[in-house]
Amino acid sequence: MKIKYFTLDTSKKDFEKKFKNRIRINSSTNKKAQDLVDTIISNIRSKGDPSLVNYVNKFDGYKIKNIKDILITSKQIKQAYSYIDKSQITNLKKSISRIRKFAKQQKTISWSDKHEGTILGEKVTPINSVGVYVPAGKASYPSTVLMNVIPAKVAGVKNIIMSCPINSVEEHALAIIAADLCGVDKIYRMGGAHAVSALAYGTKTIESVDKIVGPGNIYVTLAKKTVFGDVGIDNIAGPSEVVVVADKTNNPDWVAMDLFSQAEHDELAQPILISSSIQVLKNVQDSIEKLLPSMLRKNIITKSFNNRGMFIKTKSDKEISNLINSIAPEHLEIMCKNHKSLLKNINNAGAIFLGEYSPEVFGDYCAGPNHVLPTSGSAKFSSPLGVEDFQKRSSIINVSKKTAAHLSKISISIALAEGLQAHALSAKYRGK
Repeated sequence: MKIKYFTLDTSKKDFEKKFKNRIRINSSTNKKAQDLVDTIISNIRSKGDPSLVNYVNKFDGYKIKNIKDILITSKQIKQAYSYIDKSQITNLKKSISRIRKFAKQQKTISWSDKHEGTILGEKVTPINSVGVYVPAGKASYPSTVLMNVIPAKVAGVKNIIMSCPINSVEEHALAIIAADLCGVDKIYRMGGAHAVSALAYGTKTIESVDKIVGPGNIYVTLAKKTVFGDVGIDNIAGPSEVVVVADKTNNPDWVAMDLFSQAEHDELAQPILISSSIQVLKNVQDSIEKLLPSMLRKNIITKSFNNRGMFIKTKSDKEISNLINSIAPEHLEIMCKNHKSLLKNINNAGAIFLGEYSPEVFGDYCAGPNHVLPTSGSAKFSSPLGVEDFQKRSSIINVSKKTAAHLSKISISIALAEGLQAHALSAKYRGK
């Protein structure tokens, strides 16, 4: 299979139509998957642990004899360390340190303001309990653990439960160690919609949580969407995406590999290259042809480019910034020499990487900022996962007698205009 390069030029009359068709992703609900998710959630809620054991045995790729086998024990956590090279653990600790340092800058605290005896403010408190979903399958994802657990710990969450379909301690040792180093309270061997349901509603063995975060497959995503409202969730994530802006000063091999780093995630991932030079686009395409045969996930990369990839030729910096704000990409790499001036006009992006020595992969693992980012254009209205996602604010209102007389008149006027008599009378009592 060969890559069919989808190249666009903003100067062409049909650009807007072709661009909009390509940027879209089919978001139609998979009814069969949703029906299965609804059934699983219903069974977990009504039957609890026995149903959970059945679903783990059916869907998670391993067998457990009873519900007790679902917990990763302290002995197994200790065992995990024996499978991992000390240098890997050292690097994991370095990543944890950088992410924690960044997260501490995000923490907000309670505040109040006093005027004429009246106190107004906000009480900031952590969410009490959080469930962190970590996917598994053929790979272990310690970075998912770090990015979801560290901000929760910095926020002060008291109870963090990790759910991961761990088929063996050895295969997922690094994720287990990451959980241990970050202070996860319990690790349960369960995945899919049944894990989300157990975290949301609880069973005799699994305690319910107040919020569920972390990525997963379509069943996990649909389950999170379904339980939202009964518990909080982080977001509904779409396929990964990257926009790279490059010029003639950039190494085309570096640009190609950065595009690959997103394309290898998923056949629906979206790699987009933008440049004001058609020669840059061609040079990167030549690098892609040269480098692709050596990639282990070359089939996925090829399908990603063929399904959703774009190479866009622009006329000006203004067009580039307008395009980026329209796409609102999850990841944005502004590799070109004038990255600082371009940044001034960028308003919509999950994470912005400036200069050729700031690849997206550093953000994935260890730069410091969170890699849980808004996708599918949602960076227009949402932000990366952070400490504030694990905190909640309560308004504080303590009105003095003097201020009450003033507020009473305002409230009565608005309440009567809305036809709410009890509101008006409640305010009137305080105005005497």
